[in-house]
Amino acid sequence: MENGEIPENANEHCPGPQSESAGKSDACQGCPNQEVCATAPKGPDPDLVAIAERMATVKHKILVLSGKGGVGKSTFSAQLSFALAAKDFQVGLLDIDICGPSIPKMLGLEGQDIHQSNLGWSPVYVESNLGVMSIGFMLPNPDEAVIWRGPRKNGLIKQFLKDVYWGELDFLVVDAPPGTSDEHISIVQFLQATGIDGAIIVTTPQQVSLIDVRKEVSFCKKVGVPVLGVVENMSGLCQPLKDFKFLKMMENGEHTDLTEKVMEYMREKAPEMLDLIAASEVFDSSGGGAAKMCTEMGVPFLGKVPLDPQLCKAAEEGKSCFAEQKCLTSAPALKNIVEKLMTIYWSEEMSGEQ
Repeated sequence: MENGEIPENANEHCPGPQSESAGKSDACQGCPNQEVCATAPKGPDPDLVAIAERMATVKHKILVLSGKGGVGKSTFSAQLSFALAAKDFQVGLLDIDICGPSIPKMLGLEGQDIHQSNLGWSPVYVESNLGVMSIGFMLPNPDEAVIWRGPRKNGLIKQFLKDVYWGELDFLVVDAPPGTSDEHISIVQFLQATGIDGAIIVTTPQQVSLIDVRKEVSFCKKVGVPVLGVVENMSGLCQPLKDFKFLKMMENGEHTDLTEKVMEYMREKAPEMLDLIAASEVFDSSGGGAAKMCTEMGVPFLGKVPLDPQLCKAAEEGKSCFAEQKCLTSAPALKNIVEKLMTIYWSEEMSGEQ
């Protein structure tokens, strides 16, 4: 337990040996370290000083959160980082989703390794101004499950914050796991003294997702992290009509592909239709979606991003959706959200960019 580190054999919700409740809280019952923690002298965690020194060169720190998994939070984190880097900002993307690190794939960095220097751990770079750190770079096998209790996860998050040498950063984007668990408490605790700009919360439109987002908003309010805004992702399927397949369903459940026949008909009879964007509601948003929830909870609504197959493909290939003119429906929506964030919260950076 040197330097206030949480021991690996601690209970799952260990408050930490430096906490006033160390060895005394309900979470400490049955822990092999309970007596040592209860009697050890308490004091400030020296690692927080090291973290503060590292973060002194980072201007803005943004948490990207979601109440539920599978809503596109990591996709948003990746594309936000690409967008900021495209504006010539120095950007870092820190993946603290310890058990499900998808950021390396979404940035096209699978198979890369972390290198160390006398300055600390070096991020893996996509571009000279976009660096990434993730446990995904540390796994010998990408299929290997990370089966860690809370204390060990918290220890790695602390190590990322105090040992990674980012250099001068304009923005550090932190991609967190879904929910409000140990990782979230730790990142807020470790960064709070250095200043967190706030959190962007990603959701899908249906109530089953919004129920958990309300909890995420509540978490942010309780721990004192400003909510920069909520993004409604997968807000309807939108893609060019010519990219759809057209099927005729049979009574037995099988289908016949009529795509070529339909496309030929449109080319001959209604060529103007080939330039149309087709949209369909995938998730039920009859409850008002994220916009209504934001009004009710008093937090900003940043906008909607449609479910775009080309954005999904860009994420699979580790590419920016802004680089090529393929993400016709999602790229403009994401760009508008980034511009709104810059205008509301970081206008001074915008003037510096100009």
